[in-house]
Amino acid sequence: MLTCVIRYQIDPTKKALFEEYARNWGQAIPRCGADLIGYFAPHEGSATLAYGIYNIRSLAAYEEYRARLAADPLGRENYEFAQQEKFLLREDRTFLKLVSTPHGMGEHQ
Repeated sequence: MLTCVIRYQIDPTKKALFEEYARNWGQAIPRCGADLIGYFAPHEGSATLAYGIYNIRSLAAYEEYRARLAADPLGRENYEFAQQEKFLLREDRTFLKLVSTPHGMGEHQ
């Protein structure tokens, strides 16, 4: 299992538009095959950093998911919405692998 962390730099004057974008992904991402953890908008501290986080089985599964997302009507609309409104200034993806668990989880009793 991989966790994809998308780090966004957003226009702080358009935070409400990012939040609408995030809510749309909240519907489209799970429908297209990823396990959405959530989208996070700035609250305190930096006014420009936001995150989208989801789990996916593998990089091959990610490629299949991206194709489904691009074909999804809400997915296409959301991509276009972001391009039209220009609230995303930068977007970076990192794929992480969980290498630890909280104490007590996964231990045999």
